[in-house]
Amino acid sequence: MSDTGGVREVKSAARTVELLEVLAARGDRPARLQELADQLGVPRSSMYALLQTLVSRGWVRTDVTGSLYGIGIHALLTGTSYLDSDPRVRAVRPYLDEASEALGETIHMGRLDGTDVTYLATRESHEYLRTISRVGRRLPAHAGALGKALLAERPGTWLPEGPYAALTPHTHTSHASLLADLAVTRERGYSIDREESVAGIVGFGFALHYDLPAQDAISCSVPVARLTPGHEEHIVAVMGEIRTRIEETARGGAGAPRWR
Repeated sequence: MSDTGGVREVKSAARTVELLEVLAARGDRPARLQELADQLGVPRSSMYALLQTLVSRGWVRTDVTGSLYGIGIHALLTGTSYLDSDPRVRAVRPYLDEASEALGETIHMGRLDGTDVTYLATRESHEYLRTISRVGRRLPAHAGALGKALLAERPGTWLPEGPYAALTPHTHTSHASLLADLAVTRERGYSIDREESVAGIVGFGFALHYDLPAQDAISCSVPVARLTPGHEEHIVAVMGEIRTRIEETARGGAGAPRWR
């Protein structure tokens, strides 16, 4: 067992969490029993017993043949509870609406989670459609506007040495290239993702400084075809003002827990 903070890890609990994370990461690709047993290094019989326990409690679902497994509805209920109970998310949501109305583009809020960013709220543009909702999705922090805005708040030694995964031909994959971009981001005051995470999409990210270093950020995403110099200037002005207003509203939070 590994040791974390002086407390020995509970192996059965760790295995349960690992299984749920694997199923969640597979999205719409259900898994078979043997696949899961092999991936987690667990005996087939133990994996079957764990799956049946989680199926009975709604955390895992199975098909009518009992041979395919996927993430269950209780994972959604727990995720929704996280969003509903988080005072930062509640405080930011109305400002995302304002930014969406003012700009007509897609607006996101995300939170740093290790070396990834998890999307906590999204307001989709009415001008163009995306194929999937971003809420609950994860993106490598080095590749997007939200993540780069948050990485710029941290020392270069905080970053893994790389190389980093390339999501598009424009993604920073080397430590030196990413550090240079983050230096410009700090000086500029916001990040720019020019087709680094999604081809054809440019993003502008703004860290929220109600925590130091910032854990949350907001961003505006716009298709390259819709981005003119004047529109970019307008986006930066509106998002900068929205950031200031969010920080003034959400800072403090007297009596609220400081989660880690």
